[in-house]
Amino acid sequence: MAPALQQAITTDASSDVTITGKIYTRVRLATKSDLSHIYKLFYQIHEYHNYTHLYKATESSLAKLLFKENPLPLFYGPSVLLLEVSPTPFDEPKNTTDEGFKPVLTTFDLKFPVVEGQVEEFRSKYDDKSDAYIAGYAFFYANYSCFNDKPGFYFESLYFRESYRKLGMGKLLFGTVSSIAADNGFVSVDGIVAVWNKKSYDFYINMGVEIFDEFRYGKLHGENLQKYAHNKGEIEEETC
Repeated sequence: MAPALQQAITTDASSDVTITGKIYTRVRLATKSDLSHIYKLFYQIHEYHNYTHLYKATESSLAKLLFKENPLPLFYGPSVLLLEVSPTPFDEPKNTTDEGFKPVLTTFDLKFPVVEGQVEEFRSKYDDKSDAYIAGYAFFYANYSCFNDKPGFYFESLYFRESYRKLGMGKLLFGTVSSIAADNGFVSVDGIVAVWNKKSYDFYINMGVEIFDEFRYGKLHGENLQKYAHNKGEIEEETC
């Protein structure tokens, strides 16, 4: 086994790592040690959608959002699943009662080489495995509807770095979130599906997501939201 693994990994002068044959994955809950990676991935998805001018987060603000000192029960607050990749197998996970979620291990057969071109920038800090890299994430949190007697998940975003797209990993990550929902008594996984992005649209349809055409996504924000700030409404009424 060891010689075969060595043949599947090559490193060039620029420290890029090229993986061929098989790629090993681990899906796990993000921890505070992942903060810099999460910040970079959140920036990249804004960059992908040409929304970097709207990206206001800092590592400090994300720490307060994701890793509070007195957090909500597991999966009720903002939750991030990270998908890590490696050219070598991950150790079998233990029952991590402290984290509340047992990492999911999978192996993918590669049809073409995968190049990790940001080795140091996205090297995992989770444990002592030095050849594990952060490939993508899923971000979700609990929501509640008066139509149901139990909460569901709002699936905010799923994102993979460019090297790890078109490998089938999206099914693994979205499927893991859906499994968490089903196994923990949540009634649904809801989210926005971009109609203009046919590949993304077809992906969610194939995963079993039902699209409700009779509803439209609405958003009150910016100046229109600030009109409702304390006392502003009273002032405007007096001047009418």
